[in-house]
Amino acid sequence: MKETCARTGMNYEALKFYCNEGLVPNLQRDEHNHRVFTEHDIAWLQGLGYLRRCGMGISEMKRYMQLCMAGPSSIPERKRMLGVKREALLAKLAEVNETIAYIDDKQRLYDDILAGRAEYHSNLFPTTVQPIGHGQRKNWNGLVIASSKQ
Repeated sequence: MKETCARTGMNYEALKFYCNEGLVPNLQRDEHNHRVFTEHDIAWLQGLGYLRRCGMGISEMKRYMQLCMAGPSSIPERKRMLGVKREALLAKLAEVNETIAYIDDKQRLYDDILAGRAEYHSNLFPTTVQPIGHGQRKNWNGLVIASSKQ
């Protein structure tokens, strides 16, 4: 199993769990009752790793395996299952890209502030203290605004 773990990128516990859950069909054993993985088993396990990373749970993986074992007639359902996961991954990717863009913008701003090309401002507090005049009050975030009571 050590070699199979290395080839699939799975740790021992995950590999054993997948085997015990029946996710490696027709798995053979040797005379010492050790699991013997064929090239097909390893390719299948690598595929299971991708399915897991795309968010498939064990019950979905079992369903997918059953569909694969059913043959070509189940291809439309397999395509549908993978399509749903693909859309979810694309949404996550868009979120990650948006977050990276935010971080990149902040890094550029900090570089500009450190180089003296930009003035420091914070969203956490106003940069100038505004006196409260007649007919004014501070709103929830501390900014001076016209009072609604006059």
